[in-house]
Order: sequence, then C-alpha cells, then structure tokens
Amino acid sequence: MDISALFKITYGLYIVCSKADEQQSGFIGNAVMQISAQPNQIMVASSKNNYTSELIKTSKKLTVSVLSMDAPMELIGRFGYRSGRDTDKFSDCQVFYTDDNQPVVLNHAIAWFSCEVAETRDAGTHYLFACNVIDAVITDRETPPMTYTYFHEVLKGKSPKNAPTYQIKNNINPLPKKEEIMNQDIYVCDVCGYEYDPAQGDPDNGIAPGTPFEALPDDWECPLCGVDKTNFSKV
Repeated sequence: MDISALFKITYGLYIVCSKADEQQSGFIGNAVMQISAQPNQIMVASSKNNYTSELIKTSKKLTVSVLSMDAPMELIGRFGYRSGRDTDKFSDCQVFYTDDNQPVVLNHAIAWFSCEVAETRDAGTHYLFACNVIDAVITDRETPPMTYTYFHEVLKGKSPKNAPTYQIKNNINPLPKKEEIMNQDIYVCDVCGYEYDPAQGDPDNGIAPGTPFEALPDDWECPLCGVDKTNFSKV
C-alpha cells in the first residue's frame, strides 16, 4: 500500500480553541470539514493527547480560526508544537471572546466559527467532534486560506505526532534527499520535525538562502517550536 496516496486528500490549516473552568488552550488542526448544511455542522478531529481535547469534552464548545496563506511559522509553531498545559499560547495574540466566553485567535485568520459539540466519537487515537455552528464570521475576503500542501511544500512544515496525517517515516516511501542533489547538509529538528534547508534559509528570521546550518547564529531557534540549534540532527 502506498501511504502517500493519502497525501492527495486536501486539507486546510486551522487553530482550534476551547475554554473550560477558566483554562484555555488551542491547537493547529488540519482535519476540519463541513458535514451538513441543515443544520450547519462541521467535524473537527483532535488527538486524545491534546490538552484542548480535554477542554472541549468539558465545555462542549470550541472555536475554529481559518488560517490565511500568509500565516507565519511562529504562529503555527506556537499552537502546533507546544503544550497548553505548560505554555500560554495566547500570549501576544489578538484574541476575541464569544458570547459564551470561548477564545478565537484572530491573528492571520480569514474566517472563524463558534461551535457547540453535538456528538463526540471515539476514533482510536483521536476524538471526532461533530459540532453545530453557532456563529460564523469572515474577517478577510481577499487573502486565500493556508493549505496543508502549501504548509508542507513551501513552508517545509512537518506534521506533529498528534496530527491525523502524522506518519512514521519508515511507513512512507521516502523522497530523494535534497542534499543528494545540492550537496548541502539538511538538519531536522528532533522536537517537531522542521527541516532546515540551507538552500531555502530562514528568511522570516533574517537567515538568507544559502546559509549552511553551521553558520547559523548561536541564538537562532527553530521557527516552529522554538528550540535551539543543539536540538537539530543532520539528515
């Protein structure tokens, strides 16, 4: 079986949030879809390991922010690779609270939904939350949404272990390594899987294309999860 065939299923990129008992958290999700128009319902998949899942099960409520194509890696990394149990993910974010006190992240969001959970299904490693859409707002009609393909192929993002699309590398037919073509060493973050490719550099953080990993400043951090260079290994 060619597992990579599953990669042809299209996805977006979203920040899913919930608040319960004065605790709030959110995560980066890609498995959000509309399942009904009458009533308006969406389905959200969330790993059982996500702290946000616990809050959703308690509050029976969640919000979804649809991320734009220009959403920065720092925002994606903050909500995608750090735990809300020990990190204030909402610090320095523009957050709106709905009438039922649920947080909505507005940074680089082109639309958002406020939802009530109608049904929770156990899907093994994940919960599937079937939700009634209570409110829906478009905040940007011009910028296109972030797609998971763009996140992977252009931003070089990797699926965190809690993502529905996460695959153990040994189960996938690997693509040729870029260093075999360009003769430059690529380094991967041991925490989140982000790959530093010298050919691409890290322009968002002032690192020009062509900068080898060894030449990165000592204070350079992973654009996704924020760890330092010592947490990277050569591919």
